[in-house]
Amino acid sequence: MGKAGAARKLASAAAYGGGGLSVLGASLYGVLRLEAGVARRTIGNAEGDPPDPSGWYGRGRPGPAIKVVLLGDSSAAGYGVARVEETPGAVLASGVAERGDRRVHLRDFAVVGAMSSDLSAQVDKALPTRPDVAVILIGANDVTHTVLPAASVRHLVESVRRLREADVAVVVGTCPDLGTIKPIMPPLRQVARAWSRRIAAAQTIAVVEEGGRTVSLGSILGPEFAAAPAVLFGPDQFHPSASGYRSLVQVLLPSTLAALGLVPEDETEPEAYRGEGVLPITAAAIQAVNQPGTELGGTEVAGSRRGVRGLWVELRHRRRHPDTEGEAPDAAEDAPDQPAG
Repeated sequence: MGKAGAARKLASAAAYGGGGLSVLGASLYGVLRLEAGVARRTIGNAEGDPPDPSGWYGRGRPGPAIKVVLLGDSSAAGYGVARVEETPGAVLASGVAERGDRRVHLRDFAVVGAMSSDLSAQVDKALPTRPDVAVILIGANDVTHTVLPAASVRHLVESVRRLREADVAVVVGTCPDLGTIKPIMPPLRQVARAWSRRIAAAQTIAVVEEGGRTVSLGSILGPEFAAAPAVLFGPDQFHPSASGYRSLVQVLLPSTLAALGLVPEDETEPEAYRGEGVLPITAAAIQAVNQPGTELGGTEVAGSRRGVRGLWVELRHRRRHPDTEGEAPDAAEDAPDQPAG
């Protein structure tokens, strides 16, 4: 089965409750179950919680505040960093405040070790805060815990649907390519690469179908991780370092700003010279998996959201902001109950 067909089948299985095992085959699933336990022992168990970046950012900037929630696993929580300013939540909120010139209130509900099945409980906590945008990072633990891909994507879809029904913009950083992680040895590495990439493609299709947008994390946020693993990976060689989390936010921040309607006028339309354009969703999802930082979101062609090959999507390569630095949050604000705009 080709990549496009596998992604379509996986997304369809997730939507209709199928198992999705045949995407990789029962024999590969058995290999993954055996080898994943070895990888988890090599990586080790998470000990201690990362600093909580929840709070107010952009002091002195105009309101009403933008409300951001961060959901997902250890990559969203910032496992492995010592200072709150180094967490992805703090860097993201600081970047939104700076680039959008607005006050920002961040709530980080991500949990170290979380899988897609844990998202529902996080959404339960997030919805009462009435967020403007939810940023989700999930999927890696589903692979290392051998969760069937269709089940993984189905849990994500349910959470995205609930957020969109509450009029919350959604940005999902899709499952990273676990074939680049050093503690994962062959043959598990090859299986994990195939599994995680197909989960990422299926996540993309399913999330965009629900009205969210996705950003491909690909080979752990791009070739810079392979070029400088000692700098961009933490001591366990699995979780990002502080520099790695900044690279993660460089990928997510432009799409988060776009979801909030805070992009420059010259980025409102796709640009051919940046490799941007409108494609059917499955073709776009496969392209996104192979190019980290690719954003996909639904659009219309001739007044229709769908063509003969499915949903139309915009494929974007938004400009990154490499100078984004995190700041410590303020615990309180003068008008914390003021509604977000």
